[in-house]
Amino acid sequence: MSETTFRVVTFIVGACIGSFLNVCISRWPLGLSVVKPRSRCPNCGHEITWYENIPMVSWLALRARCRGCGTGISPVYPLVELVVALGWLAAVVEYGPSLTALRVAVFGTLLLGIALTDAEHYVIPDGFTAFGLVWMLVMAVAGVIVGETVPFADLYDALIGACVGAGAISIAGWLGEMAFKKEAMGFGDVTLMAMAGAALGPGRTLLTVFLGALIGAVAFLAVVFPIGWFNSRRRGTPFDPPLVPFGVFLAPAAMLALLWGQSMADWYVHGILGR
Repeated sequence: MSETTFRVVTFIVGACIGSFLNVCISRWPLGLSVVKPRSRCPNCGHEITWYENIPMVSWLALRARCRGCGTGISPVYPLVELVVALGWLAAVVEYGPSLTALRVAVFGTLLLGIALTDAEHYVIPDGFTAFGLVWMLVMAVAGVIVGETVPFADLYDALIGACVGAGAISIAGWLGEMAFKKEAMGFGDVTLMAMAGAALGPGRTLLTVFLGALIGAVAFLAVVFPIGWFNSRRRGTPFDPPLVPFGVFLAPAAMLALLWGQSMADWYVHGILGR
């Protein structure tokens, strides 16, 4: 198979994975199976046929409307499929047809699913994190066998990283609860960081928590706080800062730590500390 053909196949496979990710995002928070029943329109119950479920293509062919009742179909679905397809393609372009490319693609897909689900439903399903934790540990073993560990942690660091991730975010949640007098971290964040820790190792796991907090703080101060304050003034009610799902920020932080965490650490040590 030529390089171009392989990349085209990778893009198609990524789009199909993205389509399945849409199912997981919509069903897991409701406690539903992602296997059955078949996908159907939530408005009229029209069962979606295979040719109405071709990633991105069907959405365009149907003009973003249900074939049964004409209800609009959210553009989020094809966008997720496109992002995942591009992510899988980028992994292959960067790392070639390798185990590393597969690991990066799956890690990114899981993090995207976690971020979108937490943003919409304020919950991180165990389906993402439990599978992710097992996958990362199994792949840590496979990476050692085939000689492909970078940029992921080796098996020892993966085990330590999982414990550090779960422990660090638990402590952060406890401190947040003490400060704000309400729950600041859900158990989904704990399992997310266990999964991320198994991929990153202890050092970059702590960096993920820091980056997640930094991204979250910037987003809160730049977007959430001004909008919330403006709405409270308009309604004439006291301003109550809204709960912000931390997984939305931890997910991209984990990807940044995987791809550029070591470079960030080197920059800090040599550029800032001058060592």
